Amino acid sequence: MTAVLKGTFYHTAVNREDFPCVGDFVFLQYNENGASSIAKLLPRRSKFSRADYSGHAVGYVKTILEQVVATNFDYVFIVSSLNWDFKVSRIMRYLTQAWQSGSQPVVILTKADLIPDFSAPLAEVQKIAPNVPVHAVSSHTGSGLDGLSEYLQPGKTVVFLGMSGVGKSSLLNALMNQEVMTVKAIREDDSRGRHTTTHRQLFMLPSGAMVIDTPGMGELGLFGADDGISAGFNDVEELFTQCRFNDCRHQTEPGCAVLAALDDRSLAPEHWERYLVQKRENKFVDDKSGSLMNKRAWQKSIAMRHKGKKGGNKK
Repeated sequence: MTAVLKGTFYHTAVNREDFPCVGDFVFLQYNENGASSIAKLLPRRSKFSRADYSGHAVGYVKTILEQVVATNFDYVFIVSSLNWDFKVSRIMRYLTQAWQSGSQPVVILTKADLIPDFSAPLAEVQKIAPNVPVHAVSSHTGSGLDGLSEYLQPGKTVVFLGMSGVGKSSLLNALMNQEVMTVKAIREDDSRGRHTTTHRQLFMLPSGAMVIDTPGMGELGLFGADDGISAGFNDVEELFTQCRFNDCRHQTEPGCAVLAALDDRSLAPEHWERYLVQKRENKFVDDKSGSLMNKRAWQKSIAMRHKGKKGGNKK
C-alpha cells in the first residue's frame, strides 16, 4: 500500500537514519480511502551503513554523513564475481561493515561457470575470513544454488551487497525462479557490468525468505566500523596484547609482537596493511561525522524537552 510519513517525523527526526529505510518495521495508520500514514519507526535489530561524502573528494569533504542502506536482516550476502574484477581487499571491506551491522556475512562468488578452476580465489577468501561461509555459484547453470537454501528459510531476510556487474540481479532472478530484475551484459574490455539496480527493493522468495537488493557500490565508505574492524582483524589486535609496551605504535619499538610476526611471516604484510588502511579511514570518518552527530543529538534533546513541556501544559 502507499504510505506517507506523519508530520511528527519531520519535527523529531534529527538525522537521516531516523527516517524509515528498506527493511524497517513501522507502525502504520491505515487509510482505506487514500495514503496511509507511517506513525512510528520500530527499533532496528541490524543495520548496514556506509559513509556518505556527499559527492566530495576525500581532501575536500567537511562533513561525512551516515547512509543507512538496509535494516533488519539476518544475513549479508557479499556478492563478488569470479572474473577479472575479483578483489580480496574489496571483499574485506564489505566483511567489516557486515560484522559491524550485527548479522552473519556470507560470501557468494558468482559466475562459477566461466572459471575452469576457482579453487584459488575460494582459498583466498577462506584465508582472510576463516569463519565466514563461502559459496561459488552460477546463476546461469544453477550450480551451487542449493547450498544457499540454509539461509533462505521462511521469515529470514538477506541483503545483497556488491559492485555493479557482479551478478546480484542474475542471482536474484535465479532464486525467484523468474526474471524480476533486468540483466545487462558485462563489458568485454574490463569484465565489469553496467548498472542494473538503481534503487533498493525488497523481494519475497518462493521459500518465504526475503531479499533486499541494493545498487552496486563502487566504493564502500566505512562508517562507525570499530567493532567490525576488530571482528575482521582479531588476529592482529590479539598481537597488541603481547607487545612489551602498552602504548606500542608497532613501528620501531623493542618487544613489538606485530613486528616480530611480520618478520617471521606469521602475519602477512598485506593483512597488516589492510588493517591500517581501514583504521585510518574509520578514524577520518569518525572525526568528520562526530561533531555533526553530537550537534544533532543536542538539537534532538532540546526538541524533545520542548515537546514535553508543551504536553505538560495541557489541561
